[in-house]
Amino acid sequence: MKEKLTDALYGLGWGTVRNLPEPLAVRLGQRIADIAWKRRGAGVLRLEANLARVVPDAGPGRLAQLSRAGMRSYMRYWMESFRLPAWSPERIRHGVDVQNAHLLEEGLASGRGVVLALPHMGNYDLAGAWVTTKIGVPFTTVAERLRPESLYDRFVAYREGLGMEVLPHSGGSAFGTLARRLRSGGLVCLVADRDLSSSGVEVKFFGETTKMPAGPAMLAAQTGALLLPVTLWYDRSPVMRGRIHAPVDVPETGTRAEKAAAMTQQLADAFASGIAEHPQDWHMLQRLWLADLVKETP
Repeated sequence: MKEKLTDALYGLGWGTVRNLPEPLAVRLGQRIADIAWKRRGAGVLRLEANLARVVPDAGPGRLAQLSRAGMRSYMRYWMESFRLPAWSPERIRHGVDVQNAHLLEEGLASGRGVVLALPHMGNYDLAGAWVTTKIGVPFTTVAERLRPESLYDRFVAYREGLGMEVLPHSGGSAFGTLARRLRSGGLVCLVADRDLSSSGVEVKFFGETTKMPAGPAMLAAQTGALLLPVTLWYDRSPVMRGRIHAPVDVPETGTRAEKAAAMTQQLADAFASGIAEHPQDWHMLQRLWLADLVKETP
């Protein structure tokens, strides 16, 4: 019953919010975010606990301000996502401003394939739509299997409608397909700051240990693709901002595992630099650091 209700609510969002005038959708999103923040539920408390590591010198008042802004940023992501299928190509092209976009364009022009790796910041669906619309290149990504299956199907259809090829995270065949796309000079985009498997790589992130997916590094090392970290954020304008960071190179020496570990640490460092500059736009409402995951284990 809960799964059916969840699916129905998402369906309502895509069917109703997308037709609202933009100023009304913005106000609605902020109102929902403020209500959720005031209720101090588990997600808000977890967000504050995570932000306390990102901004270690912040007192309770500052953390409260950041978590409120974080919930507004998170809800902006949802409001934009519900409305994105109705956006015109021009609205998408002008709705994102990316620093160092030439790194992506030059990487694709070289024919070697490109992996873009992102944390849960800003709106990566909008960034993906910008890539397919402004850059004019389709790409392949991976989506976590959601329950109910009908909700997962909604997300796949939504992202495919934006020009993405979506592979399920589970099943074991995604890596091979991604590698083939890269070897043919294609583009792969992966959200990579939270490990959803048992094969993640341990990294230091804001001074503590967590695990991040090894996939982006392994794909780049095995296919010769260019690996580019990306961070996203909002300012007070309707435009989302982004930055493509310096490429993460494959180390010349070491085992396959050692190379993947070193590259994933570089990704974590790039993510941390962007998150530290815009902590309110990091939408991490789940446990992330190993110390917190151990506390969660019964």
